[in-house]
Amino acid sequence: MELRPFDPANYLESGEDILYFLEAAMEGNDPTHIARALGVVARSKGMTEISRKTGLGRQALYTALSEDGNPTLETLTAVLGALDLELTVQKRAA
Repeated sequence: MELRPFDPANYLESGEDILYFLEAAMEGNDPTHIARALGVVARSKGMTEISRKTGLGRQALYTALSEDGNPTLETLTAVLGALDLELTVQKRAA
């Protein structure tokens, strides 16, 4: 039996899957977790394609969206735009 590490990028097939995945990642308000989740989504769509759409290098994207990454707001909005998503703000539930 061959075991492989679990990669959620292999299971994000629809836009709805991606939305639920990112919503869950944002619940904890942990910037590191959010960046990593966005990296998973970018990989699910193809980092080369995201790189082409954002104008950012693949390696820069991998670095910024890694567990140790710290993407700028510019990188974050560019990647979200390449995924046809946008950053929004809402009032916290009481």
